[in-house]
Amino acid sequence: MPFRIQKQSRLTIAHTGQSLKGERNQNQDAILVKVPEQQETLTHKGIVACIADGVSCSEHSQKASHTAVVQFINDYYATPNSWSTKHAASQILTSLNHWLYAQGTKNGLSHNALVTTFSCIILKSNTAHLFHVGDTRIHLLRKGKFRQLTTDHQRINFGKNAYLTRALGMDRNVEVDYQTLSLQKGDRFLLTSDGVHDFIDVSTLSQFANPSLNISHGDRCLAICHQALKNGSQDNVSCLLLDVIHLPPHSALEHQERILARIIPPAMKVGNQIDNLRIDNVLYEGTRSHVYLVREQNTGKKMILKAPSLQYSEDREYLTHFSNEGWIGTQINSDRVMKVYPTPSESKFIYQLYEYIEGSTLRQWMYDHPNPDLQSVRVIIDSLIKALRVFQRADMVHRDIKPENVMITHSGEIKIIDFGAVQAAGLEELQPKSVNEIPLGAVNYTAPEYIQTGNATTSSDLFSVAVICYEMLTGQLPYRQVIGQNLQSARHTKWQYRPVNQFRSDIPHWIDLTLRKATHYLPQRRYPALSEFVADLYTPNQSLQYEAKKSPLIQRHPMLFWKFTTLLITVIAVLELMYIVNTL
Repeated sequence: MPFRIQKQSRLTIAHTGQSLKGERNQNQDAILVKVPEQQETLTHKGIVACIADGVSCSEHSQKASHTAVVQFINDYYATPNSWSTKHAASQILTSLNHWLYAQGTKNGLSHNALVTTFSCIILKSNTAHLFHVGDTRIHLLRKGKFRQLTTDHQRINFGKNAYLTRALGMDRNVEVDYQTLSLQKGDRFLLTSDGVHDFIDVSTLSQFANPSLNISHGDRCLAICHQALKNGSQDNVSCLLLDVIHLPPHSALEHQERILARIIPPAMKVGNQIDNLRIDNVLYEGTRSHVYLVREQNTGKKMILKAPSLQYSEDREYLTHFSNEGWIGTQINSDRVMKVYPTPSESKFIYQLYEYIEGSTLRQWMYDHPNPDLQSVRVIIDSLIKALRVFQRADMVHRDIKPENVMITHSGEIKIIDFGAVQAAGLEELQPKSVNEIPLGAVNYTAPEYIQTGNATTSSDLFSVAVICYEMLTGQLPYRQVIGQNLQSARHTKWQYRPVNQFRSDIPHWIDLTLRKATHYLPQRRYPALSEFVADLYTPNQSLQYEAKKSPLIQRHPMLFWKFTTLLITVIAVLELMYIVNTL
């Protein structure tokens, strides 16, 4: 691989590589580097460098290593931008391992399996993401200090021969090491196959990597490979060299820069125009934003326009959050989620365009159906869970699921709206949240762990859906209501679940057990999968019923427990009084 320097982007690297077959008949190693040309791809996906070494005992080792590096890079750049680097790479490596293992076991010959080691660096913004399985290695030279970043997955047998304990395609499941490293300008990464590092000691390898060595950048990897062969390597020899030339500013996203370069439009009235849009109605005027029903003049298409309030003109943090909200919406394409439309590229104004949904909120539906039947609630919750899965697949957490953010169309379809609180893992990597960030969302529907720590997962969204389900059935909340958006009060809430039969005696007890589990204040006690919650809304869960029978009376029937306790105390008090009277 010739020396190349990647230019004209904020993240800039120089890279070179070499792979020789050496004494073997074929080269079973594979190296590959991908530097995106488009700035958007570079920002959201980064730069990928891979090295793989097919296990030499197999006839298909070359196919295994080449498939691993090529397929990994192709699939990685095809994943949604909203996915985190770890999630995207892990999903791909799991699929790759399954495919290699399945192909290798077709003939039932373990010595002919498709097995390969694999090491990869993904440089994204100011972070290096390392993925590793097997005995290829990743080294780092930083400020004159050379160190190995990966750990070989191998053991030494009694004959002092090394054998792999982990590799892609070796077993049905594979555990891939993952770590992150904050980048510094001038960092040099060296990736090597065992044909190199088994025959060049660390000290010599460090000297080859050191910039002070009088050798051109492009010839450095070739010199390393030739040295390994000179030292007696009988294996293929491969290495990759990556230099970090320039790093982008932290938390810099291209879409944010475009938005922040624009101006906030003034408050508008019916009949006003902005770009190619006419204001048909003012839906909301608040201190943070203004929301309008607009119509595209050339097509007549109705849309919702949301713009920040003028008082936030100098608030960069708020405007960045506002731009992220629009970007998140563009990453999701589902009929179950409100669509976000791109704003005109030539516009000088900051605003977002959303799908106009004809229907009513779930809150209005609850007003109109104060005592709904169980089946109607099931249908809505089932649809809401399916909409929530859209966010889960995109590696997002909504964090503000409440009746006001759920729309029911005239045809009965469910749509989730409002992306102001959504957490996207891919965006979090580029723009870490503030340590003092205040949890977003309505506190009465927000999971306890998010209120306490600011950390939310899909389980937190499940909590919110289950609270809504409880409220639809009873008109009440499963826990004591917090008045207003008082976060401190919410943090001191005593999470004491109120059984459904306190408010509706016609709801089966097994439904109450399902809601109790889904709204548990500890996330690890909730359903591990959204589908399990839906299943238990339709069919009694025998395990939950068995656990409920074994639990103490105070947990099964708290009201009955306290009534019995009160009666017992009263009886004891009467008996004591009678005793005192008789003794006088």
